[in-house]
Amino acid sequence: MESGFEIKLAENIHYAGMLEVYKPNILNSAISFEYEVPGLDEFATRINNIGQHYPCLVCLHNNEVTGYAYAGVHRVRSAYQWSVESTIYLAPDFQGRGVARVLYETLLSVLELQGFVNVYAGVTLPNEKSERFHLAMGFAEIAVFEKIGYKFGKWHDLKFFEMYLMEHPVDPAPPLSILRVKETAAFADILIRANEALNE
Repeated sequence: MESGFEIKLAENIHYAGMLEVYKPNILNSAISFEYEVPGLDEFATRINNIGQHYPCLVCLHNNEVTGYAYAGVHRVRSAYQWSVESTIYLAPDFQGRGVARVLYETLLSVLELQGFVNVYAGVTLPNEKSERFHLAMGFAEIAVFEKIGYKFGKWHDLKFFEMYLMEHPVDPAPPLSILRVKETAAFADILIRANEALNE
């Protein structure tokens, strides 16, 4: 892979670029079930809300946004707090180059550091590329919600994938927020390894 890549926590200066990466998934596909592209202020609010507890990582190439990955709440009841849903978006020019794998691996490592146990990912069907990607990352197929979303004049199925980040502990401690772990040496080491892998 070439040099010039960097993975880091998303900041305000990245949000416009992240929205540009996300936009085609709304306008040109059913990958996202949104109908309309959110405004930058709304998008920024979403990312800021995620970043209060969960990681949102951006991948830059020569300081330009090439993609991002984040996790968010799976369900809101207290017993679900060790479970998250993960999402990744990558600009077309950077797909198939190994960037997505490193970005997603980094996200999963951060989630494990925080103490999350279960990760779920939903993939709108058909999407063979995303299905293969999640299986290659170590996820397992667990369910298909048939005809759950209506977009572009048709009903779409949603396939869910699952990964366990660790053995399920007895009496687990609540997961740490990303605000707690982002200043730790362990978090810095995860980013160092990721950026070395991207630029080697």
